[in-house]
Amino acid sequence: MSYLISPGYRRALAARKAPLRLAVPGFAHPLVAPAEWGGLQRAGLPLDWVAIGGGVPVEPDGASGGPGARQDPYWLSAVVPLRTSGVRVLGHLDVRYGTRSFGELLSDAQRYLNWYRVDGFTLARCPADEAGLSGTRRMAGALRTLLDGAYLVLSHDAHPGPGYADVGDQLVTYAGPWSGYRWSRAAEWTADHPPERFCHLVHGVPRTHLDEALRVARWQGAGTVYFTDRTDRDALDPWESLPGYWDDFVSRIGPGVSE
Repeated sequence: MSYLISPGYRRALAARKAPLRLAVPGFAHPLVAPAEWGGLQRAGLPLDWVAIGGGVPVEPDGASGGPGARQDPYWLSAVVPLRTSGVRVLGHLDVRYGTRSFGELLSDAQRYLNWYRVDGFTLARCPADEAGLSGTRRMAGALRTLLDGAYLVLSHDAHPGPGYADVGDQLVTYAGPWSGYRWSRAAEWTADHPPERFCHLVHGVPRTHLDEALRVARWQGAGTVYFTDRTDRDALDPWESLPGYWDDFVSRIGPGVSE
């Protein structure tokens, strides 16, 4: 498989064989997914960050996930070993494309901090256009006021405008199915930034296409990835359980995949 690349991709091409890191956008509740959360405590996993409190919105215009109404001992038991081992733990905040109030978001953020001592936040369904940039910048500033040095991951449905790179520590520039990912192309402005600034989350990736998916990520200059064979059919959350090829996937993260 070949990829069309402009001259502006020199930095991405030079970095395409660099080691990748692993993001975990959030498994199901630890009570129903103990194997998933327990598996993350395995020594030596190349984890970049793990999000807690995620989930599929109950209604299209509703918020997904959140910290809940009170501290959950199951979440705490999943988070403490990760934080102790130095893994970055992030609280899931659903921005809902800029329609959720600052008050709601900051309240959720404060609960994550109080109960689970998170290291930062993922801003799910983050705006990607110029119109949403100022509001996202304001929210990021407020979150960093709550937590000095907060690590912020902005999760967009598509490549955002370049101004968002000045707001988030990392941008999720692809989150969706393999059917779209394998033909996707990165925005040229991303070549001006190092791979650790970008993350790709892809579901529906067949085991036989893992190497191809890793090549796409490297060619597009993404330094953090999560691939799964789970799908979003019937409104399921593709991230709630481990991929069927988890061990195989993890074993391929690190050394570059040869062309």
